[in-house]
Amino acid sequence: MGFPILSLLIALPLVAALICLFVSASAARWTALGATMITLLLGILLWTSYEIGGPQWQFVEHHELFGRFAWALGIDGIALLLIVLSVFLMPICIAASWEAIEKRVPEYMAAFLLMEALMIGVFAAQDLFLFYIFFEAGLIPMYLIIGIWGGANRIYASYKFFLYTLLGSVLMLIAMLWMANEAGSTSIPTLMAYDFPADAQTWLFLAFFASFAVKMPMWPVHTWLPDAHVQAPTAGSVILAGVLLKMGGYGFVRFSLPMFPIASAEWMWLIMGLSMIAVIATSLIALVQEDMKKLIAYSSVAHMA
Repeated sequence: MGFPILSLLIALPLVAALICLFVSASAARWTALGATMITLLLGILLWTSYEIGGPQWQFVEHHELFGRFAWALGIDGIALLLIVLSVFLMPICIAASWEAIEKRVPEYMAAFLLMEALMIGVFAAQDLFLFYIFFEAGLIPMYLIIGIWGGANRIYASYKFFLYTLLGSVLMLIAMLWMANEAGSTSIPTLMAYDFPADAQTWLFLAFFASFAVKMPMWPVHTWLPDAHVQAPTAGSVILAGVLLKMGGYGFVRFSLPMFPIASAEWMWLIMGLSMIAVIATSLIALVQEDMKKLIAYSSVAHMA
């Protein structure tokens, strides 16, 4: 496929988000629905065009920007599934919000479209710092969605969500800077093939673990999720459970396992232990919940474990 379909998948929701900010509530709804339906069609085209058994990285785009930073996109089978999941859920979220959201509708639709673009960017990024930008920027629209259109305790829930996930990523950024300096590249495929020193792998693994464990989330850093789920509007809860939590698991598969294999094996006991606790504890907690959103939140922790 010759044209840059991944860039188009990211750009289309961004342009639609800008349009939503300058039109009426009704026009914003139709603009958001139309844009998400087009991205869904592009996602289907991406799915049907993907060559099973072909190169590991497909639909690759690479444009040098400045320094080591590049606009580098490409997907493998894992990223393909998550992108298709993202574009499939988004029209459902827009439709579910059609009458449920009555205040500041243009801003709400713009936030969801921005979220869609950033989610696709996370799964398509092939540059280390481009991934980090998409990964962290995704906090902003969800923070606004919870904080503005959420329930009675939305301010508390949005701050807790933002602080937990942001603080966990500071160590990952430091690790990324060290990796780029050590390997002399910010290309994710290059870093996946690079042999990092065994002693450094432990600290790198733990730095990435601090971010991805919160994002999944793993026990015991999962406490932001029930609050965020309960206070978020229904469509926000769908994106939280359906896509955002998967970013943490995607990070482990994309970075921790291939880049730090020695440390991954050494710290497997920690991952397995926390996962076993999460499966048992959060499942039991989910059994006694009367609030459907809180039940989904706790069961999501168990599922991701």
